[in-house]
Amino acid sequence: MSSDNAIDTITMIGSGSASAIPDIMRVSISVETRAETVAAAYARAGEQADAVIGALRVDGVGARDINTSGLTVRAETVWTDGNREQLVGYVAGTSLTVALRDIAGPDGEAKSEDGGPAVIIAHAVVAGGDDVRLGGLTLTVADEEALMVRARDAAWDHALGKAEQYVFRAGRTLGPVVEITENISGPVPQPRLAFAAEKMSSAPGRAVPVQLGESEVSTSIRVTWQLN
Repeated sequence: MSSDNAIDTITMIGSGSASAIPDIMRVSISVETRAETVAAAYARAGEQADAVIGALRVDGVGARDINTSGLTVRAETVWTDGNREQLVGYVAGTSLTVALRDIAGPDGEAKSEDGGPAVIIAHAVVAGGDDVRLGGLTLTVADEEALMVRARDAAWDHALGKAEQYVFRAGRTLGPVVEITENISGPVPQPRLAFAAEKMSSAPGRAVPVQLGESEVSTSIRVTWQLN
């Protein structure tokens, strides 16, 4: 408790978090091809990317959820015995960022049947063949703001509970709130991810199991009350 111009106040810090099963998976799928000429490498990269996109669309992924996030063409060289750089061909590549929605089933596990994330990714890999590369994967919650509201409610309850305990022991009661500050260090908290995958079988097209885990956001608040 503190006294400021004869007005007694109490300040408490509360923390809270909320979690939910992720319902969106964002995965990076890229294609990398090699050929003797720029044109051939570029054309093959386009063909393989089209095949990957076609497989995604067949599995119900909408156009708005498939985003081209990279496009590269570069020379490929090797060093010869004479310590000279020799051109051996060209490498062309393109990257896609794909959002898979409604990935969890009623039991909270990732859907495993057709339309599930593991199966969709497996179909895309098969369509692109040996030219496909899988990059990063991110699990998120579509309505992150609703999750943050729950975290803020928990932080408020935490701060209020501590304040009421202390003022009761002091024989006082809480008055109006004087100040509320939300304490966030760095960027707005993002969900913590839990991802596990088994090693892909040699059987072509077999889906790699995906475990969704939970996404969590947390926050803390500093609240000051006037005391009656």
